Amino acid sequence: MAYWRSAHLPVAALCSLLSAVGVSRAADAISASEALPTYQEDVFSEDRWGVEVGGFAGFMPAYEGSDEFRFVGYPLIIPKYYGPNHGPKVAPWVEFKGIDDVRITALRLGGLDIGAAGGYTFGRDENLSARLRGLDEVDGGINVGGFAAYRFDPFYVDVAYLTQVTGDTDTGHTIRFGAGVEQDLDERATVSAYLNGSYASEGYMDAYFSVTPAQAAASAAGLGVFDAGAGFKDVGVDLGFDYRLSERMTLKTKAGYSRLLNDAADSPITSSRNQFTGGLGLTYTFGRTE
Repeated sequence: MAYWRSAHLPVAALCSLLSAVGVSRAADAISASEALPTYQEDVFSEDRWGVEVGGFAGFMPAYEGSDEFRFVGYPLIIPKYYGPNHGPKVAPWVEFKGIDDVRITALRLGGLDIGAAGGYTFGRDENLSARLRGLDEVDGGINVGGFAAYRFDPFYVDVAYLTQVTGDTDTGHTIRFGAGVEQDLDERATVSAYLNGSYASEGYMDAYFSVTPAQAAASAAGLGVFDAGAGFKDVGVDLGFDYRLSERMTLKTKAGYSRLLNDAADSPITSSRNQFTGGLGLTYTFGRTE
């Protein structure tokens, strides 16, 4: 009898231990299942989100390299996420560099942002200028790519890769880089400055700055044959000023200057190395504002 009891006491103890572990794991599972809805409510709750909706109208060169201008207008839709660590100095998760370059942060590691970039490029129609008549049209289309930025308040540096994925014209890709600063003047006014440049692939330069023998023969302006190669395309500066007219309404202004370089400047298609842009926008914010 004593032998039977001594052999089964460890078994009983083991059963008790397994039971305790099972209860503990069950409690952890319940706790995790309760935490998930809390996270979902935190991220997707209405008080975490806002969205700026409005429009922007401005002017830009009639085509890249032109000394003439065209007026453009487009809608602005800028979502904003106010996470648990949000503060007045926290960088936005969606950044609007231009209609062809909208950046969405997917990963934030301290001051480093990594994410997707995209937008729309207008392309080039030969009817935009007498200088273009006889040249092939360059299709506009959707840009896609990615970016990385590092921020050390109030300054930042960034780099982006963009390539056009729609349209029949092979426009290669561009690599854009810059350094900027953004500073609040008071509760209503914010100013920004952005020094920038870009590198263009051979495909991009061919599409926008080369002139083939057939195009030279058909050119109404008598443009000569030119073979543009890959290289640094331009450098410039953008200035911005935002003013909050009310808690939800914001006036946005932007002005920019860039200077074409290398083959982009030397191309017979180019009539001016100096390129100017500017415009005015107005947005209304729905949801959370700060």
